[in-house]
Amino acid sequence: MTRFLLVMPPLTGHVNPAAGIAAELTARGHQVAWTGTESVLRPLLDPHAEVLGTGTRAFRAQGGHGLAALRTLWEGFIVPYARFTAKPLDAIVREWRPDVLLVDQHTPAGALVAHRHGLPWASFAPGAMELGHPYRALPQVEAWMAGLLRGLWERAALPPEEYLDPRFSPALVLATTGPALTGSAPPPEHALVGPVLSVRPHDPDFPWERLLPGRRRVLVTMGTLAGELGADFLARSVRALELCGDDVQPVFAAPRGLLPELPPRAVAVDRAPVLELMARGELDAVLCHGGMNTVGEALAHGLPLVTAPIRHDQPVVAGQVAAAGAGLRVPFARVAPERLAGALRAVLDSTEYRRRAVQVGAELLAGGGAVVAADRLEALGRTGPGRRPVADRETARPLV
Repeated sequence: MTRFLLVMPPLTGHVNPAAGIAAELTARGHQVAWTGTESVLRPLLDPHAEVLGTGTRAFRAQGGHGLAALRTLWEGFIVPYARFTAKPLDAIVREWRPDVLLVDQHTPAGALVAHRHGLPWASFAPGAMELGHPYRALPQVEAWMAGLLRGLWERAALPPEEYLDPRFSPALVLATTGPALTGSAPPPEHALVGPVLSVRPHDPDFPWERLLPGRRRVLVTMGTLAGELGADFLARSVRALELCGDDVQPVFAAPRGLLPELPPRAVAVDRAPVLELMARGELDAVLCHGGMNTVGEALAHGLPLVTAPIRHDQPVVAGQVAAAGAGLRVPFARVAPERLAGALRAVLDSTEYRRRAVQVGAELLAGGGAVVAADRLEALGRTGPGRRPVADRETARPLV
């Protein structure tokens, strides 16, 4: 038995795919514990999951577009969250004594603690932003991000000559995507396992009786972080789906307060059982923000997409979906309802978009999902630490 510690941020889109990997490791007889913001983790995980909390504090809401959104993400969340969790993580590792850590790329403190204790660790990449280096054409931005990460390394009192980018484990980077959505062959230490499709129980609270027979259905979801920013786009989406005709039934997964008055045939819920809807064949297309999880799940079920990316890695993923011929990309901020309706009708009416979605989905599923991820993590656990902990060296100082 191996003890795996999962270091995850308080972000639904990061926790959900990791939960599928944790379930596979648990089924194989390993011990798995989670660490992070307990108030966020608990509702997303199995009731019996072991959660070792690092405390709770509010962080700046993510917002904006482009480089402004990137600055908000790093200065408002990634860096302060790393500073806030560094000492609790160190204490958890000392007390729980894991054999391997799986560290989300947005929680660099986990990588620093693993390095400090000489423990093997894998990076977890549930998005594409850190895989494709989309800012390599902007060296000043890359240098700014590197400076923030080096600052965290120095703050942790780790030897400067041993510095490595805490987003990328030199041993293993697990990514829930595939070559069809990355645009290039990954480095050898990257394992592109494709989407992790966690089995969920039947959702009796969803209004299944409102799904009308003989209609083609479009799921509309803009993710858990769009918030008020998505209200205007959702209003345009409602109008666009009205223009699509009575044979199309929209299913909105969004807070009701963000939606305008809906036509009678529309279904609206705060949270939809997305995987269950897809597995039951209740959907024909997906309109979304281009998040890696939603895109991977849709393609794994052969569903074409219309993407309207907002920020971070979403433009990268949306661009790859369009390049692969599995959907269309529209501008989030300015797409008119008429143009959006045209894009939706195109992916619904064209057999080519569905054919490519099925093909790309098969390529993604070939990555092996949670099974291959667990295989790679087990192999990492068998390699042993491979280096002395920093705490054993004369240069070490306590975490601050």
